[in-house]
Amino acid sequence: MKRNAPSRKEATHERIVGAAARAIRRSGYDGTGVADIMKEAGLTHGGFYAHFASREAMLAEAADRAGAEAVAASASIAAAAPPQLELQWLLRAYLSREHVENAETGCAVAALGSEMPRQVPEVRRAATRRIKEMIDLVARQSPDWGKPGAHERSLVTVATMVGALILARAVDEARLSDALRKAALKHLTA
Repeated sequence: MKRNAPSRKEATHERIVGAAARAIRRSGYDGTGVADIMKEAGLTHGGFYAHFASREAMLAEAADRAGAEAVAASASIAAAAPPQLELQWLLRAYLSREHVENAETGCAVAALGSEMPRQVPEVRRAATRRIKEMIDLVARQSPDWGKPGAHERSLVTVATMVGALILARAVDEARLSDALRKAALKHLTA
């Protein structure tokens, strides 16, 4: 069955959500205003309420989109890896200097994690769904997938990945940032 092309309103809605997903990772939830997002999407502020009931509804969709993009990027990297190296490739990409420097298009959890507890339930629900997906993705790449303790190891792996990325972005010394990334990668791939 052929799917019809999206309507103009649907395409505009998608453009707004995409701009919002980048904006929240770049500036945080509180630093993301409706006017700025609409401007980035090439639209006027007045058209916002034709697409969303509230700013919070837009933030929930943006959180979901940002999380989906991050999980899809990681899944794509794992899929391109040679057999038995999927997890290693995923970890290397996640803990790369490029990922540290590109928060706007990277992992939403690392960009927004400390802000999530203060968000409305819809935003937290979207974030939780995507965090679970990332944990499941990491678990499926693990050589011990399906064995006792594998799920717990994937929880620790994701927590270490995200924590290392947050710290690598937080410090103002390139050497320390690199050391944090490399130490986490070494630990996780040992």
